[in-house]
Amino acid sequence: MASIIESGWRYLITNFSDFQLACLGSFFLHESVFFLSGLPFIYLERAGWLSKYKIQLVVIVIATLFTHTDQDHTATDLMVASYTKNNSPEAQEKCITQLLLYHFGVNLPVMIFSYPVFKYMGMQSSLPLPSWKVVLSQIIFYFILEDFVFYWGHRVLHTKWLYKHVHSVHHEYATPFGLTSEYAHPAEILFLGFATIVGPAITGPHLMTLWLWMVVRVLETVEAHCGYHFPWSLSNFIPLYGGADFHDYHHRLLYTKSGNYSSTFVYMDWIFGTDKGYRKLKALKSAGDEDDKKQT
Repeated sequence: MASIIESGWRYLITNFSDFQLACLGSFFLHESVFFLSGLPFIYLERAGWLSKYKIQLVVIVIATLFTHTDQDHTATDLMVASYTKNNSPEAQEKCITQLLLYHFGVNLPVMIFSYPVFKYMGMQSSLPLPSWKVVLSQIIFYFILEDFVFYWGHRVLHTKWLYKHVHSVHHEYATPFGLTSEYAHPAEILFLGFATIVGPAITGPHLMTLWLWMVVRVLETVEAHCGYHFPWSLSNFIPLYGGADFHDYHHRLLYTKSGNYSSTFVYMDWIFGTDKGYRKLKALKSAGDEDDKKQT
């Protein structure tokens, strides 16, 4: 397997320059993984398949006030958006159109202009490829750093002014689907995108490691926004992994203090108590399920 990967990599570095691979190659990889993983959820939703796993199945998801009494919410603080308005075919097509504009107008230029920084920090694409131990340790470091930076950046975006003028764009979809993971104001793309690239920018990894990190990160954020909680979802098996159920709650409450600000792993919300409403709601649901079992 290792020899096959090395042969494929040798072909790439022989036929393309570092700049082409790091910029255009990264962009092509991102677009391929993002749309190939996100588009199926639109198809699932329109076809009505696997609807029993849809987190927000009803037209309106009610977030009751008593789940947030410790955050001093008032009735006017909770703004509820309808499923029909947010996930209509027209809204989904709007999302895709805007994403293409953002990706070509923001993401691609960022990749091009950040290339000298990555090269200066030591990024390379030559053989030999890094060992799996090096790759794994760097990916773990990126997750830890990204979770920390993203959490605080996300909380800042939920302050009143930034939420109204910037972050509310991302929250147009109260019932998210996979592709909404990158639907955001251009300023937010740059602001929170920093959390994803700061780790690689610091360590100057091999390009293969950077690509692997990009793929894992894209798949994670698409899954977190997919709107489905399956029996095989990673959050059922990996401790502290947020996943769709955790992040879907964040989208249901269109409010500046909705909580659940974490990116991949949820320990930051647990440490700072910003997941209290979510945990209380889960406890109530669990108690209701127990009552239903007793009655049957």
